[in-house]
Amino acid sequence: MSAVDPGKMPDENGFFGEYGGRFVPPELEGVLEEITDAYNAIKDTAEFQEELAYYGKHYIGRPSPIFHAKNLSRTVGGAQIYLKREDLNHTGAHKINHCIGEALLAKKMGKKKIIAETGAGQHGVALATAAALVGLECDIYMGEVDIQKEHPNVVRMKILGARVVPVSHGLKTLKEAVDAAFEAYLKDPVTQLYAIGSVVGPHPFPMMVRDFQKVIGEEAKKQFQETSGGSLPTALVACVGGGSNAMGLFTAFLDNDDVELYGIEPSGTDVEEIGKHAATITKGAPGLLHGFKCYNLQDEEGTPHPVYSVASGLDYPGVGPQHSYLHDIQRVKYRHIGDEEALTAFFELARAEGIIPAIESAHAVAFAQKLARTLPSDATVLVNLSGRGDKDIDYVVEQYGSSFGITL
Repeated sequence: MSAVDPGKMPDENGFFGEYGGRFVPPELEGVLEEITDAYNAIKDTAEFQEELAYYGKHYIGRPSPIFHAKNLSRTVGGAQIYLKREDLNHTGAHKINHCIGEALLAKKMGKKKIIAETGAGQHGVALATAAALVGLECDIYMGEVDIQKEHPNVVRMKILGARVVPVSHGLKTLKEAVDAAFEAYLKDPVTQLYAIGSVVGPHPFPMMVRDFQKVIGEEAKKQFQETSGGSLPTALVACVGGGSNAMGLFTAFLDNDDVELYGIEPSGTDVEEIGKHAATITKGAPGLLHGFKCYNLQDEEGTPHPVYSVASGLDYPGVGPQHSYLHDIQRVKYRHIGDEEALTAFFELARAEGIIPAIESAHAVAFAQKLARTLPSDATVLVNLSGRGDKDIDYVVEQYGSSFGITL
């Protein structure tokens, strides 16, 4: 496969190959074009880039470090595992990177409020944080199931001044939260901006969120070369729900054909049964969802299938259009990890390295362990540790603690 030039994606209509685009009601066409124009007008200016860099360094805590997980590597055998520590960012995940960017854009456009969906709550917390920072109102839509699972993040959002709106229809998880946020946005697209939480949705959001997240890979590439005498990792691994943390890591390496890229989807409790997984690329097909074309899990009429993952941030029936394209051209290999494997990796990383990962990130850690076992000892696997597990500990211990020797 020839090298991929990330600078040529998407095209002017927001397509990555056949994926992406903008399939929205007529009343949203003009609004989205306004957002596109506003973003294109400021994204490459020195003023905006300096503002992002300032908040990145002095507020988020960038650059996040790369850590050689020597203890975990020894327990696995084979390749050496490294972690890109996005869990050390302010608010505990990669989400703050694009939330600061979206909040600054909203402010410059004269918006009064930013709204969003959230599953695991990390995007909600990050957006509430960014809204407080720049002085905007903030509404966060969240499924009732996820509100129960991710209670610590719900409390954090409320402390930060956001209004958390429970979503009680359907499966009451991430897909329904996206539906509700879109409905609210349609009612008032003039005074508020829908700050989408991943590289999904209609153009320009997949492009815009990727651009704000690509700092992860740019840092990682430089950091790894500095510590390795100029070489690059053998492989990169990142979990994929919508796909923002993965695109953040992968973008800087797309034209390095000697670096293998792996996106890890959630196979839940049974990847072969509808409703028990969210392995979108593995089991899905191209179709329309939430205003864009991507691989997704849906029936012949286009109705999304129910999806499930122990990780609330991964249970989405679609995936970013750039991921869909990168799958088709075979630049990224998409694999899947189930609940049990992810939970095992969650505890193994905590006990080997003193790092408690988000359950979402634990899917990537689990695959990295499997991959490392197949590679020689001089190979290197870099995992995007996209978030920390503070939000998950109550749920994990309550539901699975006894299986791992924890009693309360």
